[in-house]
Amino acid sequence: MESKRQQKYARLIQKELGEIFQKESKLLVGRGMITVTRVMVSPDLGLAKAYLSILITDPEETFDKIDSHKKQIRHQLAKRIGKSVRIIPEIAFFPDDSAAYAQHMDKIINKLDIPDSSEEDEEEE
Repeated sequence: MESKRQQKYARLIQKELGEIFQKESKLLVGRGMITVTRVMVSPDLGLAKAYLSILITDPEETFDKIDSHKKQIRHQLAKRIGKSVRIIPEIAFFPDDSAAYAQHMDKIINKLDIPDSSEEDEEEE
């Protein structure tokens, strides 16, 4: 379980990474939309795991670009939060597959053959 300090740190990093991807990384991202869905910080505050949801563009290609530009993104993060925190964490990016999983589950649910309730069942209730 994360401490309050880790949670506060994670929220700050999530907010700032979101703004970095929105405003400053247009060359890196192009016209794609990147959402930072979750950030988890290690107990020593030295590592932040950021989960990204990528829309509109090819997720694998965009994720590879982001992963190869980690240093620049960390530098942008340091500019933004450097005066309010002691340690700028190393950032590890991971794809967030929750949207794809939700679509998959939606397809499965739509394929189910659920018969309508008959009038006899309704009378019993």
